[in-house]
Amino acid sequence: FNSVVAAQPTRVTGALPQVGSSRTIAGRQYYQPADYDRLADSGLYIGLSAAYSVMVKGNMSADYAGEDNAFFAPGSFRVSDFESDTVIPLQISLGAAINSDVRIDFSFLRYSNISYAVNAQTSQGNGEYADAKVSGGAITSNSTMLNVYYNIDSFTGYVAGGSLRPYIGAGVGVALNTIGDYVIFDDTFYDETEGLGPGAIEGGGLTAISDVYGYHNGGTTEQLAFQLEAGVTTAMSDGLKLDFFVRYANLGKIKTSGSIVVSQTEWISDGAGDEYEAPYDSVFHYTNWTESGRLSSLDVGARIRLEF
Repeated sequence: FNSVVAAQPTRVTGALPQVGSSRTIAGRQYYQPADYDRLADSGLYIGLSAAYSVMVKGNMSADYAGEDNAFFAPGSFRVSDFESDTVIPLQISLGAAINSDVRIDFSFLRYSNISYAVNAQTSQGNGEYADAKVSGGAITSNSTMLNVYYNIDSFTGYVAGGSLRPYIGAGVGVALNTIGDYVIFDDTFYDETEGLGPGAIEGGGLTAISDVYGYHNGGTTEQLAFQLEAGVTTAMSDGLKLDFFVRYANLGKIKTSGSIVVSQTEWISDGAGDEYEAPYDSVFHYTNWTESGRLSSLDVGARIRLEF
C-alpha cells in the first residue's frame, strides 16, 4: 500500500515581521501575513459622515460703510456674528487607498441651519449706532474637496490595544456659499429739526424719518475652502470601517448681491408747529452695496466607510 506523509509546517524563528505598523518581539512564532492587519486601508471605498458643529465662526458687516450717505441703507456697520441652530454637516466621499498608510478621496460637504444675526447695529450717520432687528438671511455652504489622509500609527502605535488607528488629514476645494434675502429694521425716530429754530421748516417740509426697513438681496459666491481633520479608525467587520474625527472647515466668504431697497416713513411739517405722517411711501434702491463675512466651523463626528 502507499503511505502518505503529511508535510511539516515551515517555522520562522526570531522576531515577527512587521504587521502593518505594529512590531512584536518573540522567540518562536509562525509567520503572519501583512493582511492580518485588519485596520490597514485597501482598495476603493465610499464614505458617509455626520457631525455636530460645536463652534460656528462667522459674521457680517457692511462693505459699503465708506460710501457717502451709507447710513441711509440700514446694515451691519459693526460686526454681527452669525446665529446657528443645531448644525449637522453631512459629507459623502469616494476614495481609494494608495497603500496601508495613505488614502485620498473626493468629498461633498454641506452645512445649513446658519443665519444672519438676529440683532445688528447700523450707523446713524453721526458716529453713533442704532440697534436694529434682522429677519431672514438663511446661510448654506456646499463644498467639494480633494482630501488626503495619513495613518500616523507608524509614529504613535495603535491605540486601545490595537483596536483604534489614529490618522490626520487635510483637504482643499471650492465652496458655494449662499445667503438668503433678509430685512434689517431700524425703529429709531430721526428728528430732522434738531438744531433748527421754531418754524425753520415750512409747511410740507421734512421734519423726521422713522421705521426704516432695508431689504437686502442675498447672493451666492464661489470661494476657496479647506479643511483639517484628525481622528481614529476602527474596524466594524471585513471591509467596513468607522472613523471618529474632529474637523476644522474654513469655507471662505459669504457675500450678498449688493442690491438694497430701503423703505422709510417720513414726517411732514404742517406749517403750524406740528407734523404728520406722509401719505406716500418713500422708497430708495441702492446697487453694488454688499455685506460680507467669513464662515468656518469646528465639528466632531463619525464616518462609516465601505471598502471594495
